[in-house]
Amino acid sequence: MAQFLYISIGAIVGANARFLISQWAAERLGVGFPYGTFFVNVTGCFIIGLFYGLGENRITITPELRLLFAVGFLGGFTTFSTFGYESAALLRSGDFILALLNIIGSNLLGLLAVIVGLTVARLLS
Repeated sequence: MAQFLYISIGAIVGANARFLISQWAAERLGVGFPYGTFFVNVTGCFIIGLFYGLGENRITITPELRLLFAVGFLGGFTTFSTFGYESAALLRSGDFILALLNIIGSNLLGLLAVIVGLTVARLLS
């Protein structure tokens, strides 16, 4: 049960951080481009890379810290960071075909799924 608490606390902070950053970006840069989401996705990828990179030889990442920060905070902040990390892990391990499948498949199929979902919603209306 403690695992869910760590994840939940991190997710609350991460989701609120995403919301505040998106609001800040919209107020200052406008809404013609999703600046907030773009910034959150890129910074989330940097942060997860930094976190796990430091965990390789500089800091100890306990299971609780991983759940709180990587799963909870970054999961609430942006799941794109997890996608980026997992794709990079596949590349680093030499699984280039699986990495490309994940990168291309997630983006293209994800976009297609959004379009299909929008279409189904219109049909149901």
